[in-house]
Amino acid sequence: MPLEPPPTIWQLPPAEAASEEGFVGFGADLEPGTLLAAYRTGLFPMPLHGFDDIAWWSPDPRGILPLDRLRVTSSLRRSRRRFEVRIDTAFEPVIRACADPARRGGWIDEAMVQAYIGLHELGWAHSVEAWTPGGELAGGLYGVAIGGLFAGESMFHRATDASKVALMGLAERLDADSLVDVQWLTTHLESLGAVAVDRTRYLGCLRTALSRPLPAAFKG
Repeated sequence: MPLEPPPTIWQLPPAEAASEEGFVGFGADLEPGTLLAAYRTGLFPMPLHGFDDIAWWSPDPRGILPLDRLRVTSSLRRSRRRFEVRIDTAFEPVIRACADPARRGGWIDEAMVQAYIGLHELGWAHSVEAWTPGGELAGGLYGVAIGGLFAGESMFHRATDASKVALMGLAERLDADSLVDVQWLTTHLESLGAVAVDRTRYLGCLRTALSRPLPAAFKG
């Protein structure tokens, strides 16, 4: 089971204080207690280019992935058979692959990498990995699991459909009523079944999700 860290020393603003663009504010830190407090109130960190301080966000609308809407094509089912899905066997390689500076639009800096490795060591952050039969890491994703919330942070692939297979593997291991937060709705995520909901609805779903038990796959 996850270990609860010391509480944050910061008073985080409410999600409802976000600007039209979803920006809440700068500051605080990336200590485990701060990150967990943020997720529990509907916030998440993402660096803002040109600024040294941590930026916190609460988009409206918010992207979520209802598990009953996950689009699994026949082609993806065939791809699923080419990979082995594992949980938490390569967290650092997954987050570093997601943080690869050569990736277009990369935003994960070393401070973020170290912060989420710390959360992983406490049992809160998790990786879902797609491995080839030859033992190569072909793709994966990572995120934070709190109760019935899985806050997805980033995903990557080195082989066709590998990240989608990791997402399938995540869905297979979550409870049906889990809340999968994907932050902003992108065209790619929408093609997989993600939808946009307004902030009020998201926060209501979040409160319900946090009251639910952690899925067995993430209990260690």
